[in-house]
Amino acid sequence: MSFLLSRPLRMKLLATGAAGVLFLAIYEGVMMDSRTARVESASETEPPTPGRLIRFDVTAYCKGETTASGVKVRPGIAASDPALLPAGSIIRIEGVPEAYEGIYTVLDTGPEVQGRELDIYIWSCFEALDFGRRKAAVTILRMGWDPKASVR
Repeated sequence: MSFLLSRPLRMKLLATGAAGVLFLAIYEGVMMDSRTARVESASETEPPTPGRLIRFDVTAYCKGETTASGVKVRPGIAASDPALLPAGSIIRIEGVPEAYEGIYTVLDTGPEVQGRELDIYIWSCFEALDFGRRKAAVTILRMGWDPKASVR
């Protein structure tokens, strides 16, 4: 069959194929952004402060009807250790599957949530089990209910 194709046509096809492979390699490559950047973590004893990016272990829960704050459970709610992140804190979670990245309000606590751990509410128990335990980059946007303790 190669004898049916003229030499210039074969070169064009080869160049087009090589360009396609190169485009695919660049398109599928991972770019350095906030999701893959190194997280500067405060020491384990230093309390988190607004604006700081800190590494947390994140799990998911699906059970319950009311949070420790008295609010009905819904997506966008997180549980944390109240000694570290008090109720009313607002956080941004990155580095987890895209469907779960975003802004969360800490309105719940849990007996298993201690230290640098977060538990996010997911409606589906199947999805919560699939989520498992993951390391995530968490930015504290506000500490507790005090609007003065927020990122400016």
